[in-house]
Formats: sequence, C-alpha cells, structure tokens
Amino acid sequence: MPFVKKVKSDAYFSRFQVKYRRRREGKTDYYARKRLVTQAKNKYNAPKYRLVVRFTNRDIIVQIVYARIQGDFILTAARSRELPRYGIKHGLTNWAAAYATGLLCARRALTKLGLADKYQGVAQPDGTLTLTEPLDDEDAPRPFKCYLDVGLKRTSTGARVFGAMKGASDGGVFIPHSEKRFPGYDPESKQLDAEVLKKYIYGGHVAEYMESLEEEDEERYNTLLFPLLLLDSNEMFRFKKQFSTYLEDDIGSEDIEGIYTSAHAAIREDPSFKPTEKTKDWKAESFKYRQPKLTAEERKARIADKIEKFKAGGDEEE
Repeated sequence: MPFVKKVKSDAYFSRFQVKYRRRREGKTDYYARKRLVTQAKNKYNAPKYRLVVRFTNRDIIVQIVYARIQGDFILTAARSRELPRYGIKHGLTNWAAAYATGLLCARRALTKLGLADKYQGVAQPDGTLTLTEPLDDEDAPRPFKCYLDVGLKRTSTGARVFGAMKGASDGGVFIPHSEKRFPGYDPESKQLDAEVLKKYIYGGHVAEYMESLEEEDEERYNTLLFPLLLLDSNEMFRFKKQFSTYLEDDIGSEDIEGIYTSAHAAIREDPSFKPTEKTKDWKAESFKYRQPKLTAEERKARIADKIEKFKAGGDEEE
C-alpha cells in the first residue's frame, strides 16, 4: 500500500477531541477505570468497591474506594506510616510492609462494617492461596468484596502491589485473584512455592539480604585491610550504610520475622486509626502569617488616610 499523508486541515482540527486531563497527565487509565467502576444495573445502586494501592518513595497507601457521580468516596484507608505503632519501624515500603498495610486496611474496613468477628481471614499466613468464602449460615452476611486497582503500576510477578492485595485477602476481604503474580510462582510448572511467599510475608528476603551483606563486608574487611584505610567506611561497608537504622535499634536478621509476626497480631487486636501527636498547633501557625481581612469601614478609613497624606505631600503607601 502506498504511503498516504494525513492532511490535517481545518476540518480535522474542528473534530479533534482532547483527552481527559488525567489521561493527558498520565495519571489515570480510563480504559481500566471504566471496567472497575461500572456496576451492573440489577445491583440496585450498590457501590462497586476497589482496593486502591499506591506507592510513593516513602509510603504505601491502601484505600477501599467506591465511585459516585460526584467523584470517588473512600470507605477506609491505611498507610505504612502507621506501622511503627505496631512495631514495624523500618523498611516501610518493602513487600512485607505492603502486606501489613493491606492487612491493616482490611481489618479496619471490616471493623467499620461490623464484620470483623465473622470474617477473621488467615490469622497465621502460610503462603498458600486462600480466598474468603461465605459462611455456612444462611442468615449470615456475605463477605465484603472488592477488586484490586493497581493504577498505572506494572503487574509483574512478585510486585509489591500484590503484597498489599494478599494482606487484604488474608485480613478477611474477598478479592478475586489467582496465585500467578505472587513471588514463588513458577510459570513453567504453573505452581506456587508457598515457602517463598511465606518468606516474603515475614520479611525473610530482607533478612537474607542483611546476612549476605554482613558476610560480604566481613570478608572484605579481612582480605582488604590495607585498602580499607584508603576508603571511606561508609563506602566500604554497605551493610552498615543500608541497615544503619536497623543497627541503631539493635535489630538483626534473626529478629525480623518476630517483628512482623507480632505486628500482624497487634493489627488484628486494634486496627483503629489514631492520629499522631502534633508537635505544633499548625492551625495557629497558619493564622500567624495570614493578613486579616479588612471590613468596609476600615477600607474606607484607609483610603481617606491615603488621600490626606497625598494632599499633605506625603509618600503614598504601597
């Protein structure tokens, strides 16, 4: 087929339709959002809930959201910044922290809906695929259902977004999913290694990395003692540099699993939100630098004062 040049005439531009703002900014995938938000008409205006998982450089945000015409409404939310309250003070953006944040969001949502006692989820996760099933009692409420919303995140095998989903699923929320994207899944044998997934849930991959760096630094110290004097200690010892906050709190690789185990139990015991204590009254701080609004009488008096100064030959203010 010969090359055909596309002529962009006035007729072309008069029919050109600009994409949505958030699509132009690369923030929203409207193709996926339409399918996550659209609810069947025979559901009688029941909202379709989404488990929204987002990552920043220092935080993990997990929200349960439903859409209305006015916009999105948040049923409940949890952030990894809340995890220090439960004993997880380091590595707030890794896979294990994503699991704990998803667990916190799920337990908080079920507590708000009055389903926490009926749907406990998986209290001791072992790395197997477990979906929340309805209770045998006919009068019992069905499990709370939502769908995973990954946004623009790549859904590669082992991604942290699936750690948050696994935590919410083990927390008692019904999220339709399979085992294909969890760490430990082998696409050739099409089987999930439960031990690998369990290791990620309890931070075992972080503990292994700590051990490998510690052994590497010890070997380099013993074999390269003379070059060590010529290099900066922070450059030489990656272990002490990367895990400096762990070492300050006297946390070793053998302590990580216990930290996450106790944190999961603490989250189930009290998932309620508690605001952090503020060091300053930020509302008063904002009013400190705010210029007060003048009344009509004050504005008139200010203008009259300027006129008098101008007539007297004084300098004009402002």
